[in-house]
Amino acid sequence: MSAVPKRSFSALRHAGFRWFLVCSSLAMTADVIEHVLSYYVIFQKFHSPALAGAAVVSHWVPYLTLSVYAGGLAERFDLRRVIQLGMLLFIGCSLAWGWVFLTGDAKQWQAVVLLIVHGIAGVLWGPASQLLLHEIVPAEELQSAVRLGATGRYLGLLVGPGIGGVLFLVLGPVRGIFVNALIYLPMVYWLWRAPYGPRFRPASAQPTRAVRGFGDMLAAIRVIRENPILLSMTLLAAAASFFIGNAYQAQMPGFARDLGQANMGVAYSALLCADAFGALTAGIVLESWALLAPRPRTAIVLALVWCAALGGFALAHAYALVLGLLAIAGFVELSFSSMAQALVQMNAPVEVRARVIGVFAMASMGMRTFSGLTIGFLGSVIGIHWSLAWSAAAFFVVASVLGRRFAWRVP
Repeated sequence: MSAVPKRSFSALRHAGFRWFLVCSSLAMTADVIEHVLSYYVIFQKFHSPALAGAAVVSHWVPYLTLSVYAGGLAERFDLRRVIQLGMLLFIGCSLAWGWVFLTGDAKQWQAVVLLIVHGIAGVLWGPASQLLLHEIVPAEELQSAVRLGATGRYLGLLVGPGIGGVLFLVLGPVRGIFVNALIYLPMVYWLWRAPYGPRFRPASAQPTRAVRGFGDMLAAIRVIRENPILLSMTLLAAAASFFIGNAYQAQMPGFARDLGQANMGVAYSALLCADAFGALTAGIVLESWALLAPRPRTAIVLALVWCAALGGFALAHAYALVLGLLAIAGFVELSFSSMAQALVQMNAPVEVRARVIGVFAMASMGMRTFSGLTIGFLGSVIGIHWSLAWSAAAFFVVASVLGRRFAWRVP
């Protein structure tokens, strides 16, 4: 395992990473604005936890089915162009949502189709952007880059609801979502000129062939299975996504309503911001003092704290307590998820790195497909508070088993 850099914010020494961080944060902000507006419209029109669960499922299915092949695309083609294609699909989704808002006749099938396309865009963006980090920063600064990148994404989660609210109030939903499409453009432009990709690699660093079939996927899974660090972190990410993922965010309008606040829109934004604020705080604090060296044991303990915080959030009724628990959840979620990602990237063999990252993306993102069932559809039966609480409890048990299985074998 590579040594952990002790310098604060070490990845920011590289101009390329600074541009990457700014553009990624903007893209994530636009992503969140679109989700905030679309989830709110879906909830206001249909008032259905099951439909919100379906929205989660349809959004994450592409990650489950295409992540490994997306890693292969980044090997076979210029990964900058792969990310740009994802950005163009994001832009298309925002424009299409604008048309749906303009006609005022939102239908369930339209939401499902747009969320699937949005998921495909995310699949193209995710593994390729993680591979790009290896060309921007040296190996010893990879954890810093991964954690700062995750912090940038949560910064988008933090400011996205506020910017979305301003766009909604000032421009209205139609013009607001059209303006949102423009926020993706800086990433498209920077990647056009960024000095990375096949032309800038030494001949000795050229990657192996891309994923071409199911056998290649199984080969990557065998590599993960034989490495305790890769296996434990992939299973941890898969379990977190299967039971919880981010499905509770799609249910935030329902949680906001149940808190009984006078202004549901403000309460909804506050809940989203509390979660993101905790994650943003984690990124700043952990990078400032170079804390929490990447270890599987630490990641598992942090995941257990995440379960407890989300379970408390699901069952709490006091507004201040709810916000505090969400902030704690955001703090530990960024901590353990970025640590798991960094451990996988630092320990994946170079010759199969893209495929291993693709499998990890399938686990950490694709398994969120099922969180729409464990929280969304189950929530339509027993209520979203109990569905989240039971999902958190189930993940707590699984994470505890992983800790018992791997924590003493892998320090």
